Amino acid sequence: MDACEVLAEYFDLEYVSAGGVRERGCLEDLWSVRFESVRPERRFPAFRGQGSWCGWYWSATCGGHVGFESWLERDRLVLLDFDPLVTGMASQPFRLSWAGPRGKRIRHTPDFFVRRADGTGLVVDVRPDERIEPPDAVKFAATAAACQPVGWDYIRVGAPDAVLMANVRWLAGYRHPRVHRARIAADLVRVFADGGGLLDGARRVGDQIAVLPVLFHLLWRRVLAVDLQSKLLAADTRVRLGMAEEGGGGVVASAAAAGG
Repeated sequence: MDACEVLAEYFDLEYVSAGGVRERGCLEDLWSVRFESVRPERRFPAFRGQGSWCGWYWSATCGGHVGFESWLERDRLVLLDFDPLVTGMASQPFRLSWAGPRGKRIRHTPDFFVRRADGTGLVVDVRPDERIEPPDAVKFAATAAACQPVGWDYIRVGAPDAVLMANVRWLAGYRHPRVHRARIAADLVRVFADGGGLLDGARRVGDQIAVLPVLFHLLWRRVLAVDLQSKLLAADTRVRLGMAEEGGGGVVASAAAAGG
């Protein structure tokens, strides 16, 4: 089955509302549902000898937990959470089904639905290239075809860049708003207005034990910025002002974190 054949098929959709009610219908009727707020369409498996690790990630973007079914999915959630243009996301948001060869129904549940700041939707599947079997490729192609006419973007992603992921994972440890200290944050913004070394700048503000968590929180929020892709964060990493303003200013550029 190629993309042209898939485009001609009729897509059904099934999801579980935020109130726990299972809803069914055709995609063209249900596409406007706020899928970033629905419950997972299916339970996350847990059994002895399980080959992947399931869990719940606390998202600073959502202010709540989002499920994952593997460490790779968890990493992709962290990157989505770090993307300043993502405003909401849900895992296992719905199940698509369509008629395959000889009328047999084919079903697929994407890994994530993402809402972006401009209101557009993004459907994400997480699967490395080396783990895609022919039936998987058919499902991914069909899902991409289903998304196009309703205005959603679709992307299938694998393992992110190792250095980027290690740095963002570190910053995620400081994502919670409780880390923020307004006075220290203001001093850090002032100190790094013209750029400077990470540790030197922190020392100029005060006690490293108190200052560094706030600095990492501001890096997470994009109030401050560093090169996260070339090398791991270190004492001499150059810090500069970021794309967001302290105090709730808007983001002026996209990190494109979902694609890396």
